[in-house]
Amino acid sequence: MNTKDFIHKYNVPGPRYTSYPTVPFWKKNEYNSSEWLQELTDSFHQYPDASIGIYIHLPFCESLCTFCGCHKRITKNHAVESPYIDAVLKEWSIYQKHLPTNIRISELHFGGGTPTFFHPAALLRLLKGIFQVDQIDPQVCDLSFEAHPNSTSEAHLQSLFDVGFRRVSFGIQDYNPIVQKAIHRIQSLADVTSVHERSKKIGYTSINHDLVYGLPHQSLAGFEQTIDDTIQLKPERIALYGYAHVPWIKGTGQRGYDEKDLPQDMEKRALYEMACEKLISSGYVAIGMDHFALPSDKLAQAFYEKRLHRNFMGYTTQTTTFLLGLGMSAISDSWTGFAQNEKSLEAYQEQINKGQLAVFRGHVLSKLELEIRSYILDLMCQFETTFQVDSEYKETHRFILEKLQPLIEDGLVRLKGASVIITEMGYPFVRNVCMAFDLDLHKYQGGKPLFSATI
Repeated sequence: MNTKDFIHKYNVPGPRYTSYPTVPFWKKNEYNSSEWLQELTDSFHQYPDASIGIYIHLPFCESLCTFCGCHKRITKNHAVESPYIDAVLKEWSIYQKHLPTNIRISELHFGGGTPTFFHPAALLRLLKGIFQVDQIDPQVCDLSFEAHPNSTSEAHLQSLFDVGFRRVSFGIQDYNPIVQKAIHRIQSLADVTSVHERSKKIGYTSINHDLVYGLPHQSLAGFEQTIDDTIQLKPERIALYGYAHVPWIKGTGQRGYDEKDLPQDMEKRALYEMACEKLISSGYVAIGMDHFALPSDKLAQAFYEKRLHRNFMGYTTQTTTFLLGLGMSAISDSWTGFAQNEKSLEAYQEQINKGQLAVFRGHVLSKLELEIRSYILDLMCQFETTFQVDSEYKETHRFILEKLQPLIEDGLVRLKGASVIITEMGYPFVRNVCMAFDLDLHKYQGGKPLFSATI
């Protein structure tokens, strides 16, 4: 079977597997705070030595990027900063009453939205409120933030570095002006170069650039120039995301262009293959799904040492059992359960200001789901997994093997004893391999797609 046939066969809607079960299949659509706190407490008793990661969702943006699938609030009114940070700190204080006294925070990430929408002093107030100290040892806790190149000042970079941040992720997407106009994300190569070089000069040791293929009006030649420009800047990490076109979920924001403006199937695949080939030939290592890193970066080292982890923040070098999501729409993970905050800014702040967590839905994993989750996590992080020999779900294993058979026949997967190994040819189809393990997908009888296409 040639590449065109593979793409035609496997380009189907599928999850990105930042969790299993995936959000559309969570069973607690009216999850209250007391239920979630009990689940979290039970998990702490089960994993007493585990550390936690903290994700803080900072949702404000000054303008709408039409490719974006995140939960955000568009405003130029910066008076929203202080009340929002107050709410996040109140939420943290609620959690603190239920955390073990000796809990260790091993990673913290500011995501969005646009974290650099906030004034540097506001971000420092937030950080100090979490840690109760002025500086955090970067060897003890991995601190990182997402940044819009146009709104990231020297003060942002320097003040966050001074308190312990060593990683920053810049949203680039594409340098082509036609593409930038279509997605409403105008930023020049010169501006990105300036903020990138300032970050290096200050001392950031891991800079990430987010790139997106499959955007409206992208051409092979145009995106190749973006890749070449990125390689010249040599960021330590590169995230190469496929554009997730899901306007039926995200509404009008992704309708700023016609469907015919989007690269289709083979065109989109060609963009990825070109970028992948160029990055690898320039010394980058392919990490899991959609990520690349220089061999010296901690992400590449974790991949080689089979320590790579994946959660709602994406790939991480920290194997945190617990992830607490603070802020509007943020998702928390106790390993045995998930909980999501209210997606409306007003609903989130109202609940927190009442002294209650703003959880509105979640899921508690069954014993079988926990086992499947471990398999999918292995596949996403290491491209292989091994069935538990003492599992009580051998019949489920046989069912999964049946679902894997087409991938095995096509040379994308091979079996070695009880192990399922994705071949190098199968790396781009890792989502499809995980879908064979996804029991919820096999049972889904709904009419509309829940996910973007895998290719």
